[in-house]
Amino acid sequence: MKERKILQAYPGKATTDGAGVHMRRLHWRPDTFNMDPFLLLDMFDSTNPEDYIKGFPLHPHRGIETLTYLIEGEILHKDSLGNIGTIRSGQYQWMAAGSGILHEEMPQISPRMLGFQLWINLAKAEKMATPIYLDMKSEDLPLVITDGAQIRVIAGAYDGIKQTKSPHHHPVTILDINMEPNKTVTIHVQEDENAFLVPLVGQVTVAESLIEGKIGITLGDGDQISIHSNNAPVRVMFFAGKPLKEPIAWGGPIVMNTQEELDTAWEELRNGTFIKQNHLVEL
Repeated sequence: MKERKILQAYPGKATTDGAGVHMRRLHWRPDTFNMDPFLLLDMFDSTNPEDYIKGFPLHPHRGIETLTYLIEGEILHKDSLGNIGTIRSGQYQWMAAGSGILHEEMPQISPRMLGFQLWINLAKAEKMATPIYLDMKSEDLPLVITDGAQIRVIAGAYDGIKQTKSPHHHPVTILDINMEPNKTVTIHVQEDENAFLVPLVGQVTVAESLIEGKIGITLGDGDQISIHSNNAPVRVMFFAGKPLKEPIAWGGPIVMNTQEELDTAWEELRNGTFIKQNHLVEL
């Protein structure tokens, strides 16, 4: 076994998006390396509704998957085809935008709004696939209980326990790990996968380095990662996936392989032909 070392520690940057939602952009592909197939990770954590209440009005996506995971709070989402739903604490929405969808996400006033949105790239062969979405409840998350840790499997598997409810595009592993003090969780990964983690609560030791405070950590080569919780409880998000190794042309919420494909997408938005299917498939 080869333990992965820290490749890059990235504190991210405070920014706003949508109609003025305050967040910390922890990973953004132009600023970090070894992220493929992951494109972007936005963290939000606020007890002030003014930081998020304006939300994300109707906007397009094509060529990617988005995962919105809500630890605390409430977000109303709906799309141009009439689909509507609410993400609450401990729930998430996974949307494979595929060929294109127009949707909006509007946080509701809550004691605390804590969570993240992750963008995952789609392979060239699947960028124009039929859109799919999943609204997942906390009971849909397989829970692995080990010595001093609880691991919720959002995607992929841990210790042989698999998450079967996810879009069948590019497989990734996403884990929500809660650990008691002075415990260690070891995660086995394929050597050809890229991996990174983010401590949400508390400080952890990874590869003999102390990490705390919502810092994105990309990891180098190897087939396992050990996370140690030190003297207090911690909560850590872990992500891994095989790189697509394809060209990326990025135009805001639309990610394709070429500039020509981006130009086509924006032209279709202007002339009203962006939506290719008359419904979303819900798994």
